[in-house]
Amino acid sequence: MAGKKGQKKRFWSDEEKVSICAQTCAPGVSVAQVARRYAMNTNLIHKWLSDPKFAPDPEIIEDEVGETPCFLPVEIVERPVTEEPGPARAANAASAHSAIEIDIAGGHQLRIVGGYDPEALARLIRGLSA
Repeated sequence: MAGKKGQKKRFWSDEEKVSICAQTCAPGVSVAQVARRYAMNTNLIHKWLSDPKFAPDPEIIEDEVGETPCFLPVEIVERPVTEEPGPARAANAASAHSAIEIDIAGGHQLRIVGGYDPEALARLIRGLSA
């Protein structure tokens, strides 16, 4: 078996395969996101999705999703600007209200609120992914 040394091949039950395939049909969810959630290769999920035994039924998916997506009407209104925030003020306001959530393989979830050092964050993610 190809893979990391000492890593055993996982076997997925039919129920698990159906459940994993169904998760790919949720609105806004990609196959890659589901694959990362289970620390598996996206090709395996695509293989299961092409098998009618595991692929979700399109009629059931349409019922669960609901209406077909459509554009909503938008009205653009011009408003007078009272005060132009300075660059430092805008950066502080954005960092005070910004949040990042990252799902990492292996079940780790990282949530960062406020400002952060991108290089330190990259090192932390690499450490958790190893």
